[in-house]
Amino acid sequence: MATTDTFYEAMRRQGISRRGFLKFCSLTAATLGLAPGFAGRIAEAMETKPRIPVLWLHGLECTCCSESFIRSAHPLASDVVLSMISLDYDDTLMAAAGHQAEAILDEIRHKYKGRYILAVEGNPPLGQDGMSCIIGGRPFLDQLREVASDCQAVIAWGTCASWGCVQAAHPNPTQAVSIDKVIHDKPIIKVPGCPPIAEVMTGVIAYMLTFERLPELDRQGRPKMFYGQRIHDKCYRRPHFDAGQFVESWDDEGARKGYCLYKMGCKGPTTYNACSTVRWNDGVSFPIQSGHGCLGCSEKDFWDKGHFYDHVTDTRVFGIEANADAVGIAAAGTVGAAITAHAAASAVHRIKQRTGAQHTEDEQA
Repeated sequence: MATTDTFYEAMRRQGISRRGFLKFCSLTAATLGLAPGFAGRIAEAMETKPRIPVLWLHGLECTCCSESFIRSAHPLASDVVLSMISLDYDDTLMAAAGHQAEAILDEIRHKYKGRYILAVEGNPPLGQDGMSCIIGGRPFLDQLREVASDCQAVIAWGTCASWGCVQAAHPNPTQAVSIDKVIHDKPIIKVPGCPPIAEVMTGVIAYMLTFERLPELDRQGRPKMFYGQRIHDKCYRRPHFDAGQFVESWDDEGARKGYCLYKMGCKGPTTYNACSTVRWNDGVSFPIQSGHGCLGCSEKDFWDKGHFYDHVTDTRVFGIEANADAVGIAAAGTVGAAITAHAAASAVHRIKQRTGAQHTEDEQA
């Protein structure tokens, strides 16, 4: 793909109207959580800036990140791949193979040195000299280091690249590690999830193209605009958690009423992701809405944190450390106590009023 074209030029060649282009910019702004006024800035960037060359590598992984990416709705993955970026290498999506495909890596590295993005899906194994993952006849670890040496920044797609995921789970016989354990001299954007939400993936790329900088990251290297809140904070079942209304078994009355799934192992109170706001499949649903608790798949070492259906008891809610089993009951109890206290205070006030009125009548007599 030619990388000298702008996003707008590429879209117009595909027969997309100016109106459709502006609609795309508005949807992109909404996906990024930006005010409507930012749509104009996105449009300007798309019209004037050349597309970003991207090299997408695959290490130890199951390709679920790619499967998620191609199902993005806002913006469409086809818009991202064919217009916003120049996806010059992705051995899963590209037509070329073998030596032809590998030659592209060298071409982009030298032609766009320091100006291309390296996207990595999966992770490198360090054990056995990296022989657990071979790409083009050599360890993936060597390919990763080589391509990263001349890139502008690295995007670590998914929990595999961000934290290690199941490949790095105990006892980790291949010694699989996250990308930041190998690459130390480049900025790394972690986009965890197993897989990440499609719109989160395309949203990160759209932001980088529009503003020519990395999105603001949290202490763990994740974009704050998508990983700034816990799933629990915006979950539609949260009122049931606060009221102490929990599903106790998968087929009980609470499950049918949509009560909180915390006691069934939901990790929403300790998981930072946009599942409860962006949701999946073009915003249709997310695991909790579908009746299953969050597994915490975007968090570090989630695979080694015990049984998926064991609930956590050390969540930090309401700004303090508390046993989440007691939070709902305590909250309900506090409300009840407040009502009782208010009623008692009102009764005392009425008694005082009557007593005061009686004293006044006695003094007048």
